[in-house]
Amino acid sequence: MSLDRPVHPNPYDLLPQVPSFTVTSADVTDGQPLKDDQVAEAGNTSPQLSWSDVPEGTKSFTVTCFDPDAPTPSGFWHWVLVDLPADCTSLDTGAGAEDADLPGKAFMCRNDGGSKGFMGAAPPPGDQVHRYFFVVHAVKEDSLGVDSDASPAVVSFNLAFKTAGRAIVQGTYQH
Repeated sequence: MSLDRPVHPNPYDLLPQVPSFTVTSADVTDGQPLKDDQVAEAGNTSPQLSWSDVPEGTKSFTVTCFDPDAPTPSGFWHWVLVDLPADCTSLDTGAGAEDADLPGKAFMCRNDGGSKGFMGAAPPPGDQVHRYFFVVHAVKEDSLGVDSDASPAVVSFNLAFKTAGRAIVQGTYQH
């Protein structure tokens, strides 16, 4: 049974334009289905990510995973990792685990599932294909200015004013 609703636009096309840089992943191929361990039922394992060619003046990074196709008006945030230091250029597979040892003063905010870690793909059974936007945000400040209790919406609001650049790799999943 499909919920038969329109595909939502790429949410990052709706934000003010910022320079792009390069993000790659050993675990996510752009536009292709996610691996089984990146699914909620099979592991909740965050993917490996590496980034380069970041904008000059980058002082920290925020990494997010967002599903705009969730059956809610606000989509679904799967991962919010804030205040990675500027010299961090990659995350290993599984870095989104709730007990992960993160570089510098980095920390995770709660996702829309309520945990402070990566929550794998979990669309409703029979729903349309969902897109998962893994985004590395280059931030103009050492700290985004939020704490680990900040909602993903508050993190996104702060990113709207402090983002120097953005790099995106997008996976898909259908249950």
